[in-house]
This record gives sequence, structure tokens and C-alpha cells, in this order.
Amino acid sequence: IEIQVFGHGDGRAIHMFERECSIQRRFQKVVEESRAPNLPADTLKRMADAAVALVCQERYRGAGTIEFVLNAATNEFFFLEMNTRIQVEHPVTEMITGLDLVGLQIRLARGDHLGELRQDAIHSSGHAMELRIYAENPAKNFLPSPGTLARFRLPPEDDSLRVDTGVKEGDQITFHYDPMIAKMIGRGATRNASIT
Repeated sequence: IEIQVFGHGDGRAIHMFERECSIQRRFQKVVEESRAPNLPADTLKRMADAAVALVCQERYRGAGTIEFVLNAATNEFFFLEMNTRIQVEHPVTEMITGLDLVGLQIRLARGDHLGELRQDAIHSSGHAMELRIYAENPAKNFLPSPGTLARFRLPPEDDSLRVDTGVKEGDQITFHYDPMIAKMIGRGATRNASIT
């Protein structure tokens, strides 16, 4: 479980809720979602409070993510790491909060006040899920599969679907880069709606 945070650099910070990232392959996330299914509200509050406390204590400035490992049987959680950057899965948070994390980073760097960025002004609506699309070969234990992208068709974007990619049909997928070639981020009123 990771908590999206944003610090003002002066001891003030907020969280922008959680992302559940348990579905991974070779320590790379494949599916991320928010809100985390089956995470009790009191556990989420304790995690968010711990994340914000760390960011405040360190007088951290900007967007970041505090990652925790959760024992699902006991709801105990343990600090894993802090990522001091915008992460690949940040659109999940943007979809549920309506906030532009990259835009907030730019505004902070520009010296804008960001007085509107208070915890009581941050709300979550609906459910969002990000699925990463990789150029991998399932018959070879999902190893990266470089070559020509012979067929690559994605659904059109709308208010409930965001597609992030930098490739198109006919492009060469090389072994020089990570095999992730696209992300699809769906949003809906419920978890099932975000999947469909």
C-alpha cells in the first residue's frame, strides 16, 4: 500500500489517499488501484497519518509516495520506503481526486503559494485502476519481447478512461528500455465500473 503525499517544505503536508499495488511481476507493478479494496478505514487513517507525519518531520517539499508493507491478516503495516518523485501510477490518484500532481509540482517549483492544498480540501470520488501494458512474451515466462509492434490498438479516451503511451503501431520495441509500452487508467463509481 502506498500513500500519495505532498509537502509544502515548511512542515505542512497532506495525503491524497492510497494506492494498492500488490499485483506485481518481477518486483514491477502491473495493476494499481484506489481505493484499496478491503482496507479497513482505521488502518488507512493510521497509514495516512504516519505518512503525513514523516513528510512534515522532514520538511519535505513536493509530491512523493510513502510505501508500506501490509500484513492483511493483522492490518499491521511497516514502512518500506519513500519515493521522492512522481510515480508511474500517479494518474490513479489524479482520477480519484481530480488533482493534477504534475501541475502542482510545477506550481510549487514556480513559487506559488498553494494555499488551497489543505487536507480538508482533498476528496476522493469513485474508484480508479491502472493496468500496465508490457511488450512481453507469456510463453517465455513474460520476458521482455523486443521487435516490431505489429498490432497496437487501444480504446479511445473519455472521462472514464485515460491512456498513456509513447508508441504506435509499427514502432520498434528495443531491449534498451523497460518493456512497459502503455498504461490504461479506468475510473468508475465502483471498483467493478473502473474495470469495465
